[in-house]
Amino acid sequence: MLIEIETVTADRTREVGRALASMLQPRDTVVLTGDLGAGKTTLVQGIGRGLGVEDHVASPTFTLVREYTGRLDIAHVDVYRLDRVQDVLDLALDELGGPERVLLVEWGDAVSDLLPEDRLLVEITTERVDAETRRIVLRPQGRSWAARWERLEQVLDPFHSPDPRTLDEAAP
Repeated sequence: MLIEIETVTADRTREVGRALASMLQPRDTVVLTGDLGAGKTTLVQGIGRGLGVEDHVASPTFTLVREYTGRLDIAHVDVYRLDRVQDVLDLALDELGGPERVLLVEWGDAVSDLLPEDRLLVEITTERVDAETRRIVLRPQGRSWAARWERLEQVLDPFHSPDPRTLDEAAP
């Protein structure tokens, strides 16, 4: 099971995040992977807006963890700069943000053994032909996401249609 979407603008990537936010539940873990600068934080910005976060959502690359308050709280973690498993353990990912939070982990594939088995994997890559184009692939793991899969497909279905920018460029 997977969903594959392409976006050509940062705003469209945020819209995907906002739609994804409607499916998130307390204690969900979303693992974000992909190229450096591919749009992981941009997607998280959309998730934040979708969860009612009013603060600016920024990359936690240098702070490791940023927490936001919304309909569901967010613990946004970036493990890119962590060199040792102990560094990740010291973050106590399972305790961040309390019981009503969503855990979003950038570069989470590097620490997948330390994350809950029930999670949504989101891979974002840039297309070589057009550096603006983002390919977003979502893969569920675990019972919780399997139970929500059909609904997630419905929520993200509008993003399978052409990006509005593509339609504008194709107009005479």
